[in-house]
Amino acid sequence: MAVPIIRALSPALVEDYLRFFDHDAFADNPKWATCYCYFYHAPHAQKDWGARTGAENRAAVRELCFSGRMHGYLAYVEGKPVGWCHAAPRREIPNLQTIEELRVDDVDQIGAIVCFIVAKPYRRQGIARRLLDAACDGFIRQGLVIAEAYPRKGTNADDANYHGPARMYLAAGFQPFREFEDFIMVRKPLG
Repeated sequence: MAVPIIRALSPALVEDYLRFFDHDAFADNPKWATCYCYFYHAPHAQKDWGARTGAENRAAVRELCFSGRMHGYLAYVEGKPVGWCHAAPRREIPNLQTIEELRVDDVDQIGAIVCFIVAKPYRRQGIARRLLDAACDGFIRQGLVIAEAYPRKGTNADDANYHGPARMYLAAGFQPFREFEDFIMVRKPLG
């Protein structure tokens, strides 16, 4: 496999992002295909997540991308997007503060990593780790001092590891910060 190139999401890459989610991101897991990585931005108080359609989420995330409110990194192999990491200053991911168990006080110092998607043919080749490194480097450039993520506990299944596998975070120097029934909040000091 060619060395993946990691690019920060920008308006110039929105069509690549959408094409990746339209065709490759969930090719082996169609139950997630309507998400478009919009869950943590969706106004859940206005409309139940389960009632939202893929077309609604696609349109909403497209608007977020073009308005500069959707952040993350795309991994490219031979010019094609093959992976995505949703990573942003925590204060810019609204539902992290509306979900009670995820609320924290030091929100302005934290970069949050909420989702990873790697197309099936490219998994277990280090792409997620390269995306994680790019996210942490991006947080440092933004002046953030902590990287935070939310891996699920006790699973190795690809579809359940959409937050990124816990073992990847631990190998990258993240430490458990809070533990919940289904997931762990992990943190890593930056700098």
